[in-house]
Amino acid sequence: MNSLPADWELDYYSRPLQDANGKKRWELLLNSSNNSFRWQRFCPAESVNSQWLNQALSDAISEAKAEGIEIAPRLRCWRPSMRTMVQRAAEPLGLEVIGSRRCYGLIEWIQEREAAVYPAMEGFLVGPLAPPPSPIEPLALPLPEAVRGDQWSWASLPAASLAEANQWPIDFAGLIPLPELSKAASIPGVRLFSPSRALALAGWLSGLEPVRLEVRDQQLVLEAGIEDRWLVSDLAPEAADAAKQVLNEARSNAGGLQFLAVQSSEAVSNFSGFWLLRDLADG
Repeated sequence: MNSLPADWELDYYSRPLQDANGKKRWELLLNSSNNSFRWQRFCPAESVNSQWLNQALSDAISEAKAEGIEIAPRLRCWRPSMRTMVQRAAEPLGLEVIGSRRCYGLIEWIQEREAAVYPAMEGFLVGPLAPPPSPIEPLALPLPEAVRGDQWSWASLPAASLAEANQWPIDFAGLIPLPELSKAASIPGVRLFSPSRALALAGWLSGLEPVRLEVRDQQLVLEAGIEDRWLVSDLAPEAADAAKQVLNEARSNAGGLQFLAVQSSEAVSNFSGFWLLRDLADG
């Protein structure tokens, strides 16, 4: 599998900080999806607009290039309320903005700053960093029949194997840096099989920005994009309970790591698609 420039994950939002005039302080955080580059800048409350953001992005790109870091023309933005402003700022720079919660490194960085950085700063305000999630959860929609796997199965892989995933033959890949965990840790996942449509299924899933797997109301659901939810399969009560326990254990013991694989059959060693996922609280 060829190594491509890492996408950037962006968060441009107010922080639990108050300036001398009693206004919320805003901040831009940029994190490359492989964690090779991080960039931060505070924004005055009166300058929160696409022009300021455009200049900040331009400065970040210049700094990355000066460090010899190749820039991919994609920005993942996980806050729906900010997507329009981000698009206006990014388009003149030739950057494509993708609505996605697949911003695991960025979310961890925000959590670190919320726990250790902001509380030590002048003007810190006690309160939530991000707006609470909507109480109305979208219904899980069935995967379109044209790209639905003919079969699927639960699987697990040791963390040591996943550390070598960048060497595997994968047509559509979504790999991420692994969190710190034991090499023997068992990582749960789902394998989808389709002898005739594996590549089409993998390509379609790649465009969804898959985030995490969950079991809800005896259904196996794939969360993706900003708020999309796709029904993978109905489960028997006993199978649903067992799956919930496995996924909860991974969240507690393996940083929420999961995987999603697409193959033409169980016998082949190559992957039409393979994504590493993480079950992280994202706001």
